[in-house]
Amino acid sequence: MNNYKILGRAGEGAYGFVFKGVDLRTANLAALKKINVNQVGCPKSVIREILALRFLRHKNIVKLLDFISLKTCMVLVMEYLPTTLYDILSKNDLVLSLGQVKAYTRMLLKGVNYMHQNHIMHRDLKPANLLLSKNGILKIGDFGLARIYDHEKRRLYSHQVATRWYRSPELLYGSRTYNLSVDMWSVGCIIAEMVEGKPLFPGETDIEQLAMVLGTLGTPNNKTWPGLTQLPDYNKISFTYAKPQPWTSVLPEADSGTIDLISKILIYDQNKRLTAKEALNDRYFKQYPLPCKLSQMPKIDEIETNESPCDFSEFDIYETSNEDSL
Repeated sequence: MNNYKILGRAGEGAYGFVFKGVDLRTANLAALKKINVNQVGCPKSVIREILALRFLRHKNIVKLLDFISLKTCMVLVMEYLPTTLYDILSKNDLVLSLGQVKAYTRMLLKGVNYMHQNHIMHRDLKPANLLLSKNGILKIGDFGLARIYDHEKRRLYSHQVATRWYRSPELLYGSRTYNLSVDMWSVGCIIAEMVEGKPLFPGETDIEQLAMVLGTLGTPNNKTWPGLTQLPDYNKISFTYAKPQPWTSVLPEADSGTIDLISKILIYDQNKRLTAKEALNDRYFKQYPLPCKLSQMPKIDEIETNESPCDFSEFDIYETSNEDSL
């Protein structure tokens, strides 16, 4: 830790704070994610994140620079990225052009495709976990829920993953045998949110979330969703019959190309959703307007971030023994 100087607090996660720091050896900025470690030991999610980020090296995935184990905490040192897609979408006076939406979508899909080619599910894709560099490059972050996926081995996964608004319907019905397409459902929701400027399915409970999805895509059956009736929570609740809504009314701000892409991702049958590779080859990216260049993307300097000065006692390694001090 002697190599880093803390400049302020940049955010807060499930297991601790994220601090903005500087590497004294290179003068480069870094994000230091501090995770408190209790008597039980390091949380599994932290170990998974370290392993995933050590393995994944791609320009659209956040880079892990170092990790440091101390007596009371662990510190993950990552490249510093000043803002997120969530911050962009939360800026009321900023409306993304279609070319900008396509650029962000393409960068997201490239990162997802690389993850999936390397058999890793992210399981928590959302705007707040899509970080943006100063020059506008989108990078996927927060791999705390990531898991290895092997299509040749049938294994059970937890269905309590993904932030509710971006959670696929099979997860909402309690499936534990899902596949990589849960990430693609999240991608479809994110694309729609970029176009409309608001979340597509903002449910306040899991039941309301599922009702919103069914109310949009229509009541599923075994033809549109093979294996539906075998899902663990299928018989626990029933919904009023609903007809599928036309995507033109669901996404009034979207052009025909965007609607065509989203409609091939947001479908019930997980085995028929577009893969990230298929989506990258979709005509959506070949139609006018083309994806913007980085120089045409929103200016990061104009986006408000969550950085704030910190009370250094929050970073409690300052107060430990000399062995653990900065």
